[in-house]
Amino acid sequence: MSYKCSRCKRDVQLDEYGGVRCPYCGHRVLLKERSRDVKEVDVN
Repeated sequence: MSYKCSRCKRDVQLDEYGGVRCPYCGHRVLLKERSRDVKEVDVN
């Protein structure tokens, strides 16, 4: 899963055993990247 550090804005890949911390700057707030897919809802 891809995350982005809220401080240094670098892409961060988390492994399942590691902590939630940016390996580049040590910041603990990571933002989950949103999908760029456009979803349509059928309103019928």
